Amino acid sequence: MAEQKKATAEERRRPDPNEKLVKVFDSEEESEAMVVKGLLDSAGIDSDLASARLLQDAFPGMGGMIILVREEDAKRALGLIAEYRQSPGGDGADAVDDDETQA
Repeated sequence: MAEQKKATAEERRRPDPNEKLVKVFDSEEESEAMVVKGLLDSAGIDSDLASARLLQDAFPGMGGMIILVREEDAKRALGLIAEYRQSPGGDGADAVDDDETQA
């Protein structure tokens, strides 16, 4: 019963697939994507972590993990990710530009 409640709570936190979602992060490393997802979750930003490998048919050569957030949360999420990357524990890579975001 506890697992069913946990799954239901998780489903409520994930963005609705019918909402306009924006890509705010991508990485070849699943572990890095999990850290960023945790960062967004702790800031109260609902996000969806997906494998970019699922998109191989549409975008050959694309792999790794992507994080999607609601359009209205994108600016805040990108700011948090940029702060994370500039911190001593971050990887120093460039954040995704606003014009690279997709639905």
